[in-house]
Amino acid sequence: MLSLHVRLAGIASILATGVASQQIWDIWQTTWDRSRLFTSVGPPAPINFVQPGPIGEANIVVDDGARFQEMLGFGASLTDSSATVLNNLKVRLLNRNSGNYWNVMRTMFNPDSAGLNYIRVPIGASDFSASSYSLNDVSGDTSMSRFDMGKVPSQVISVLRDIQGMNNQLKVHLVAWSPPGWMKSGGSMNGGSLLPQYSDAYALYLLKSVQGFRAQGFPVHAVSVQNEPQHTNPTYPTCSMTPDVEARIAVKLRSLLDSSGLGQVKVVGYDHNWNNANSYPVDLVTQAGDAVSGVAFHCYEGPVSNQASFQRRFPNKDIYFTECTGTYGSDWWSDIKWYMDNLWIGSVERFSRTGLMWNIALDGAGNPKLPGTTSCGGPGCRPLVTVNNDGSYTFNQEFYAMAQASKAVTPKDPNGPFGQRIGVSVEGSKGWALRATAFATRRSSPGEWTRYSMVVLNWDDSANSGWNPKPVRATISFRGMQATYVFPVGVTTLWWYAPG
Repeated sequence: MLSLHVRLAGIASILATGVASQQIWDIWQTTWDRSRLFTSVGPPAPINFVQPGPIGEANIVVDDGARFQEMLGFGASLTDSSATVLNNLKVRLLNRNSGNYWNVMRTMFNPDSAGLNYIRVPIGASDFSASSYSLNDVSGDTSMSRFDMGKVPSQVISVLRDIQGMNNQLKVHLVAWSPPGWMKSGGSMNGGSLLPQYSDAYALYLLKSVQGFRAQGFPVHAVSVQNEPQHTNPTYPTCSMTPDVEARIAVKLRSLLDSSGLGQVKVVGYDHNWNNANSYPVDLVTQAGDAVSGVAFHCYEGPVSNQASFQRRFPNKDIYFTECTGTYGSDWWSDIKWYMDNLWIGSVERFSRTGLMWNIALDGAGNPKLPGTTSCGGPGCRPLVTVNNDGSYTFNQEFYAMAQASKAVTPKDPNGPFGQRIGVSVEGSKGWALRATAFATRRSSPGEWTRYSMVVLNWDDSANSGWNPKPVRATISFRGMQATYVFPVGVTTLWWYAPG
């Protein structure tokens, strides 16, 4: 019989071999100077995790024992305008830009590329529609007998179906910018508020919308009660709604979904800015209780830290981040830094399960928009991809920043789970230069090693004192072992595999 010492030494040797075999093979990067734009830059030789030595200028400590939210994905809104722009590109397939549509779709949605999969779809018109309409404009039809999915522009259905063909992990999140005008004060989709007597009818309207998109074969993951309920504008579909009214609708909608066999569809509240995270959504969840699965946030007012304040109040409620937009003319690299710091790292480390921008596609002026709207004035809102009249296209900083984060959480296996956020911290003399988040992605087979990934922003560009971008030599500490990598100024996504 082997001595205890020999047996323990053998076990230690096996464990050490297993850890040492962990290697970083895959690296994707977007750099400050655009020399790399969501580019695969796999190292010439794998980067091994070895016995630890001195830490680098920064030391990234990954703690896979600390587990947080499982991600649902990244994406943007398929507005009527985005669908129109993309569909127009699609029908140009016979001209000199043949294939551009499918190149755009593959780059954004194919899991081998960015793998964007979480798509927000307006119910009826928004400020990015050709006209103002709802899916039931028949006044007084509280039974929704005249509800009409045919009012959804055909290009929305067509483009959404193409996205689904690119990525079978598609999740659709429905949300109305306004109830039908006849349900509101003023009788218009634009501005105003919901009349109390139509709360149940509006809940039925939302149910019919979920059923309508599901009947088209689309996996509806969630439906928000109202987009930006604290905002009203007379130039495009909007609707103010108090927390108690939204809670009443949510409770009714939850009951309707459950009784219709749609218990898996989530009801989401608020869908508005960070600034009021400690008031409106708190009141809403307090009144709606289990009827809402969580709340959604936008970036336009307030700090992202307010998400964490809400989460501390309601740790069992999901948080969604569902809207932000850039505007044409802003600085490319400054935008990348802001998006990573506040959204794709900042919002995620504050418990968001999704990361979405506003429009998927528009033209170079941020059009087309609803005629007469004051929304997105000035230089115009910038989408993920700008599509020009000649059929050419340009991906914008919104896409490149988001793609780096999405790449870290997409499932490794077909129909497998998305990444789950795990603990990470940065220390060392230049720890301030790196912002990082980390994920563990389980595998479909219990015997397969888990994928561990990181998204790292190096923002050491000395922008406030001239300009001197500096790479950071960092060590990565994981389970008592250490790897070393030099992070250029920009965003880097990398991963390795280890036993779960």
